[in-house]
Amino acid sequence: MGIAIMGGVMASLASAKVQSAISSSPSSSDTPNLTHFIACDTWAPAEEKVKAALGHYNFPLQTLTNDNITGASSGDIILLSCKPHGFKTILQEPGMREALHGKILVSILAGVTQDQIEAALYPDGGVPEGGCRVVRVMPNTASFVRESMSVIQTTTPPLAPHQLSLVRFIFSSIGRVVELPPAQMDVSTALCGSGPAFFALILEAAADGAVAMGLPRAEAQLMAAQTMRGTTGLVLEGGEHPAVLRDKVSTPGGCTIGGLLVLEEGAVRGAVSRAIREATVVASQLGQGAKNVNGTRH
Repeated sequence: MGIAIMGGVMASLASAKVQSAISSSPSSSDTPNLTHFIACDTWAPAEEKVKAALGHYNFPLQTLTNDNITGASSGDIILLSCKPHGFKTILQEPGMREALHGKILVSILAGVTQDQIEAALYPDGGVPEGGCRVVRVMPNTASFVRESMSVIQTTTPPLAPHQLSLVRFIFSSIGRVVELPPAQMDVSTALCGSGPAFFALILEAAADGAVAMGLPRAEAQLMAAQTMRGTTGLVLEGGEHPAVLRDKVSTPGGCTIGGLLVLEEGAVRGAVSRAIREATVVASQLGQGAKNVNGTRH
C-alpha cells in the first residue's frame, strides 16, 4: 500500500503543477512543497518494482534496500507501512530514534496503536520534547485506485497546523479523509479496512444471482459493480440517505420491494451490521496481542 500512497501523492503534486502552469492564478497554498521521495524495503527486487510503478511521475525517487536509517534520516515525513509484526525490528534499530527525531512518523499498520509505536521508539519513557510525532492512519485497499477511505487518528497533544495539513494532503491524494479519536480506530478498522471485503461479498452475491438467471458472468459482474458505484455516488455526491434512496426505488407492488423483503427475511441487515461489530471486537483484541481470536469467538 506504500506504493499506492506515494503514487497518489505524486499524482496530486503533478496535477497541481499542471494546473499552476495553465492558470493565471497562483497555485494553492494547500499543496505542500514535496520534492523528493525515498522508498525502503528489505527485498532487493522491490527497488525495480517501485521504480516501475512510480518512475513515470518524473519526481526524484531513491530506492534503498536494508538501509532504513539513511531513508529516515533523509526524509521529513516517514510512512511506516511494513507488516505489523515487523515494526519493532525497524524502530528499534540502532540509530533509528535519532534519525526520526523531530519528524512525523505516519503508521498505516493495522492493529498497532500509537502507544505501541511510541513505546518501541522510546522504551525508557514517554516521547521527549522535540521527539518523533507518531500519527496513526487507517487507509484501505481502494487506495490503489485513489478511492480509499482513510481515518486519521487525532493525537494528544495535537499536531501543529502545518503538520496536520501535510498528513491530510497525503491521504486526500488517495481518496477521502476523516479524523477520529483513538477510541474509534477499531471500528474504523472494521468498517473501512475490512469493509471492502464485506462489500465485495455482497457484490459477488448480486452477480451470482444474475448469472443464475441467465446473465453472462462478465456482464453480471460489471453491472453489479457499476450499480454499487452509482449507488454510493448518490449517497456521497447527492447527499441521499440510504433509506430514502431505497424507498425511492421501491415502487408499490414492484420487483424492488419484493427483493428487499427477501433480504429482510434473510436478516441481511443484521448480518452485515454484526460483521462490523465482530470485526471491531477482533481488531481490538488483536491490537492487545491476542492470538487466534477468530477461532475462539462464537
